[in-house]
Amino acid sequence: MSADFITMEPMIQAARKALNQGLWDYVVGGTESETTLRQNRAGFDRLAFRPRILVDVTNVDPSTTFLGHQLRIPVLTAPIGGLERLTPEGGAGAAAGAAEYGTVSVHSSVTGPTLEEIAAAADGPKMFQLYVRGDTDWARDILGRMRASGFTALVLTVDTAVGSRRERPMISIGAPTPSARDHGAPPRSFQAELTWDSMERIREIGGLPFMLKGIQTAEDAALAVDHGVDVIWVSNHGGRQLDHARGSMQALPEIVEAVAGRAKIVLDGGIHRGSDVIKAIALGADAVAIGRLQAWGLAAAGKDGLVRVLEILEAEMRAAMALLGVTSIDQIGPQYVCPTEPVTPAHEMSSWVNIPGGRIQ
Repeated sequence: MSADFITMEPMIQAARKALNQGLWDYVVGGTESETTLRQNRAGFDRLAFRPRILVDVTNVDPSTTFLGHQLRIPVLTAPIGGLERLTPEGGAGAAAGAAEYGTVSVHSSVTGPTLEEIAAAADGPKMFQLYVRGDTDWARDILGRMRASGFTALVLTVDTAVGSRRERPMISIGAPTPSARDHGAPPRSFQAELTWDSMERIREIGGLPFMLKGIQTAEDAALAVDHGVDVIWVSNHGGRQLDHARGSMQALPEIVEAVAGRAKIVLDGGIHRGSDVIKAIALGADAVAIGRLQAWGLAAAGKDGLVRVLEILEAEMRAAMALLGVTSIDQIGPQYVCPTEPVTPAHEMSSWVNIPGGRIQ
């Protein structure tokens, strides 16, 4: 079935049919006015390509490496809470799909099934994202289970000190969003208490390459590197936490300058197409992560849907790279992009013109 999706638009339409209104709003919506969500998309729309000609592009290779893992394209699957509500396979389907395709999956500590079941679902490399829902003993327990299960890196999310007001699902569900319930986990107060000192304790307990997710400024990126963080994850939670923040692509240049090559950089937020991946790489990201695209693929066709999402991104990347005049990821740099004016208003589906009416409600 997933092979029938020749572009992303029919897959998104299939995902909409598979999800009730509340879950659909949970996937596509942002916080409050959704300004940050739109800024994420606008960040890509404000960049144009500067292609070069008369380059032999017979062989284009979009692969790369990340923390020692070979990636077919520089795209990770982002952690998403409550995946089991989108597909019966839950996080296990995400792990299996990423492994089958040839990339790294990152799994939320508030998604089902258990971290052990997710780890056992596929042989590919998997990373674990942590929401802090307990004290130091709690952290030692869950991170010990993480290491024993074979996860290869630890991601700490730091932009969720409090729950945000995601108004679309608040209206349609009439209650907190699925991830906010956290499967009966302890309250968010532990997340609100996080500091640089407690972050360091978690990093030490984890004992794996350490990624900090939710960095939006040069100041915090520099502090993170000083505290031994291996990967700076540029993210505003897909526009789902603080409204009226900058888009991730707007924040990326100052963060790249502050990091100065001392850590790897991942970016998420508003990535819809292979050309978006290339723009992020051009401005200094080492890889990107997909959230909504992943959710749509899983909702439409489970594991196979996610594989198809990644295949479509790869096809788009290969075409764009060849037409830019580059044949490998390491050739992509800022000389291939320049500022431009957007031609469409930015929203959660503004990258696709073949969706009836431009949006799905």
